Amino acid sequence: MAAYQDFIQQNEDRDGIRFSWNVWPSSRLEATRMVVPLACLYTPLKERPDLPPINYDPIYCGRSGCRAVLNPFCQVDYRAKVWSCNFCFHRNNFPPQYAAISEQHQPAELIPQFSTIEYTLTKAPSHPPVFLIVLDTCMDDEDLQAVKESLQMSLSLLPPNALIGLITFGKMVQVHELGCEGYSKSYVFRGTKDLTAKQIQEMLGIGKGVAPIQPSRGSHPQGGVNPSQQLPSNRFLQPVHKCDMALTDLLGELQKDPWPVAQGKRPLRSTGVAISIAVGLLECTYPNTGARIMMFVGGACTQGPGMVVGDELKFPIRSHHDIEKDNCKYMKKAMKHYESLATRSANNGHVIDIYSCALDQTGLHEMKYLPSQTGGHLVMGDSFNTSLFKQTFQRVFSKDVKNEFRMAFGANLEIKTSKELKIQGCIGSCISLATKSPVVSESELGIGGTSQWKMCGLSPNSTYAFYFEVVNQHNAPIPQGGRGFIQFITQYQHSSGQRRMRVSTVARNWVDASINIQHIAACFDQESSAVLMARMAIYRAETDDGPDVLRWLDRMLIRLCQKFGEFNKDDPSSFRFSEQFTLYPQFMFHLRRSQFLQVFNNSPDETSYYRHMLFVEDLTQSLIMIQPILYAYSFNGPPEPVLLDTSSIQPDRILLMDTFFQILICHGETIAQWRKMKYQDLPEYENFKQLLQAPVDDAQEILQTRFPMPRYIDTDAGGSQARFLLSKVNPSQTHNNMFSWGQVNKLFFCFGRIADSEYLVYLMSFKFFC
Repeated sequence: MAAYQDFIQQNEDRDGIRFSWNVWPSSRLEATRMVVPLACLYTPLKERPDLPPINYDPIYCGRSGCRAVLNPFCQVDYRAKVWSCNFCFHRNNFPPQYAAISEQHQPAELIPQFSTIEYTLTKAPSHPPVFLIVLDTCMDDEDLQAVKESLQMSLSLLPPNALIGLITFGKMVQVHELGCEGYSKSYVFRGTKDLTAKQIQEMLGIGKGVAPIQPSRGSHPQGGVNPSQQLPSNRFLQPVHKCDMALTDLLGELQKDPWPVAQGKRPLRSTGVAISIAVGLLECTYPNTGARIMMFVGGACTQGPGMVVGDELKFPIRSHHDIEKDNCKYMKKAMKHYESLATRSANNGHVIDIYSCALDQTGLHEMKYLPSQTGGHLVMGDSFNTSLFKQTFQRVFSKDVKNEFRMAFGANLEIKTSKELKIQGCIGSCISLATKSPVVSESELGIGGTSQWKMCGLSPNSTYAFYFEVVNQHNAPIPQGGRGFIQFITQYQHSSGQRRMRVSTVARNWVDASINIQHIAACFDQESSAVLMARMAIYRAETDDGPDVLRWLDRMLIRLCQKFGEFNKDDPSSFRFSEQFTLYPQFMFHLRRSQFLQVFNNSPDETSYYRHMLFVEDLTQSLIMIQPILYAYSFNGPPEPVLLDTSSIQPDRILLMDTFFQILICHGETIAQWRKMKYQDLPEYENFKQLLQAPVDDAQEILQTRFPMPRYIDTDAGGSQARFLLSKVNPSQTHNNMFSWGQVNKLFFCFGRIADSEYLVYLMSFKFFC
């Protein structure tokens, strides 16, 4: 088992890929009986400091319709200087520059340890990134001041050649010129009227007096131009090194929106028009170029297109109950508006980030398409004037070990597969490029019907779920020892402006599941399968009713138990799972109870935020979201992981819980009393002081690296904030069952809060295993 886990970890570290099954059933019939689909989690830009710099273009297969990239799994004839494609078996000649290759002198792309390799495309033009700030001025003075300070700080973190622009909005929308010296100038738009990109171009005078730019998929407009021949568009988007002082002063002078707000009214906020103008501005100035719209909102849109609530406070913003009853006056129209803007932005390769900080909802439920389709950040908090927001925003501009920004733009991802496989779809922050090819399956799952997707924004943690279908028929067996291949080709704009291509090629063995079911079971990856099934469930939850999704999850788990479990008929207690499956029911149990599927006590904005994070984060972070980690600190030994269960809450323990969104330290009753009596300040209780400090140090280590920064909670057992811990742990012990276990309690736990070990027994106790 340890060797198998090492194999999975090595593959993830090398290629950034985790499959649900690490050997593949050789026929369509057997694949459908596996219950958990053949799928993988892929992190295109997983950090690999050991990757060699490849400063030449890749070699493609010459067969039209294939165009796979040369990789270590290709067969090579070094004498004839010919290589055979492992996808279509076409024989290709090496180009002249490969004349000196031999078995002892191989190019990097043929070395097995470089099944993932990154090329710097020498012929592609280089462009600086574009950052367009869209700032809400209707927020409180303290919040506005905090945002301005964060933005002023961020100017020093941007590369000097990056282009930057500023749009502010309240009742009106203002597009600020940054090319003015000594005075401020802006163009003002009404917040109630939507404008097309062409209308914005005409009103702002963009492109007048110069030859129009002809953008295309293969060419990009130049980010930097000769100062003596500046285009009019540079009045709004200027290089940082030219306008940092002017923009710093402009941000410092910004005031709260001057329009008066009557008592009992909300401020008139034109979020929908502001983001529309931002999308239109970039659309007509820098199409198909890496750009980032960073929108800061402190409240809900209350007028114009994208409006989510009226201006009267007596009418609250919609809740889940209102959505269920179809009692949402503005929701559908607003969602249609933001979805169309997201599609326009994604088609041009532009990212949209949303930073939303307010005590009430701001309309993230309607605006969720903006970051989800463009690969942007979604950050939600209570106030901009908190360290949680300030440090999160600062981490947007963090750098890697090579001192390069951990962000990429305008990525296209293409998948090549062996003939026995077809692609069903992708679940993640991307849009379809509608590229039909022989490897595309007719049955779609997620964003399907294509073999190529567009990801406008990528980070080293951005992870996508890809689902595959085995199409090989049962009566056409694959020879023993046969392997299937999948190749991921990701082309993107690096933060330095270079165009790069990362190619990951993976192979797995085919196995006849009808005679080697134990071999397949031994190669099950329960962690990646849990995340892949969670993404499927949440994708379904966007359109299906919550109870239907929970029933679907239960049915899938029951089928998996039937297929791979060992049990005696009519005896649920006899059920046994092999080691490779033991954690999977736990993950499903906690997923059912999680905020991803249970909307009770969450607003629609919160639900959209939580689901978005699970769609974009990597496997480790996703597992923490599904089943939080709980560590115990005591005098009995070093810190240890404990069950996420009420039995882990002990008076003489300190618990550290990581839910991804929160880091919580909870002191047991005895520990809390000692702390209140200040024992830690006495020299003879140095060991108690160290015990108190240990979870704080571990929590700080997590807080320093995670994005977005989680909420930090320090509480005592019985305290008001201990509710965050109690809401996550499995309630195996309550005030009703600490001393007895009655039949009524059993029934109660069966239908709501049943322990994960008993969850399986409960499911199996019905007719399913009869």
